[in-house]
Amino acid sequence: MRIQTILNHVEKQPRFVYGATTLKRTGGLAGVHIHMRPKQGCKPICSGCGQCRPAYDRLDERHFRYLPMLATLAVFLVYRLRRCDCPRCGVTVEMVPWASGKSPITHALGWYVSSWAKVLPWQEVARQFHVSWGVVFDAVAMAVQWGLQHRSLDNIVAIGVDELSRRRGQVYFTMVYQIDHGCRRLLWIGRDRTAATFDRFFDELGARSASIRFVASDMWKAFLSVVRKRAPSAVHVLDRFHVTKLAGEAVDQVRRDEARGLRGQKHQPLKHTRWLLLKNPKNLSKTEGCRLRDLMRLNLRTVRAYVLQDILRGFWDVNSPRKAREFLTNWCYSAARSRLDPFRRLADTLREHHTLLLNWFKARDAFAKGATEGFNNKARVVTRRSYGFRNERIAEIALFHALGKLPVPDWVTHRFG
Repeated sequence: MRIQTILNHVEKQPRFVYGATTLKRTGGLAGVHIHMRPKQGCKPICSGCGQCRPAYDRLDERHFRYLPMLATLAVFLVYRLRRCDCPRCGVTVEMVPWASGKSPITHALGWYVSSWAKVLPWQEVARQFHVSWGVVFDAVAMAVQWGLQHRSLDNIVAIGVDELSRRRGQVYFTMVYQIDHGCRRLLWIGRDRTAATFDRFFDELGARSASIRFVASDMWKAFLSVVRKRAPSAVHVLDRFHVTKLAGEAVDQVRRDEARGLRGQKHQPLKHTRWLLLKNPKNLSKTEGCRLRDLMRLNLRTVRAYVLQDILRGFWDVNSPRKAREFLTNWCYSAARSRLDPFRRLADTLREHHTLLLNWFKARDAFAKGATEGFNNKARVVTRRSYGFRNERIAEIALFHALGKLPVPDWVTHRFG
């Protein structure tokens, strides 16, 4: 079987045929060279207007990197591009079906490289395919652009919004995720975390935002005000993770203040107890459980704080909105009388947002409640794996590529699930 037969089976090139094949054994272009030629009588297509035009002349020979053969053998499509004389666009270079513009790689290799860039650092992908980092970035950018143009934004039922720190100095992305049970993906990225930024999401979504029935967020005022204005009929739910985080921070503040007061004493009962107090009791090891029981016997403000935090965990297990309201009222009353300033502030915060907290029970099992913070953790992994990004555009492309669940063309055979 000839190589041309295999290539025609894998990917036919309209208006072109695979010609003579040569093997170059040394040099930077070592590999299989397949010479392309236009079909007899086919005029070049103008890259400006897309119309067939008479040929003008030919450019120097160019090599387009194609899918590797047998995993290690490089393959190049070799062709001398024609220029055409277009009455509308002037003298332009013809359009070819296997590559775009001045790209040194074919569309097929671009999709192949972009699929590997989902699971490996881009620099490692560049090393494995013997291309530059810029070529890998161009391939990923092409895949993201195509996916964003062809994805569907209809029938979005639940969204989650959160901020993602993109560098030091309180600089953030606003991240909007779709968190339906049947579809979880990154929908939109905005630079900064202001109300105007979040407003742009609804502007770009347009009339399709009418299908949104649930919104999950933290207590950031910009998010609360925009949801109230742009999605008034949606059930707005405060993210459980952020409430738990606030309670943990209150416990940790009490522990630090008390440990500072005990610093001069010989016995230091709070030493090395930070993660012991912040860890979910279900995840404690046997040794940690014994140590926590010993700590609970002491008359410490930190112990009172831990008990308040542990009681608050039960709020999410209440089975009715009425009981949840009573639970929250009683807990806030106890926290306000605890003589622990961090818990007094937490009680005031929960009272202020009690309506949004109780919406948790209206939206029970309606969407994936832990998905927002889970996506944010994955976004941080993408950032750490790349040791940061040079600019915002590269970061946005990398995040959409990893988390956007973007579609790919039907003819792409190599993909990761």
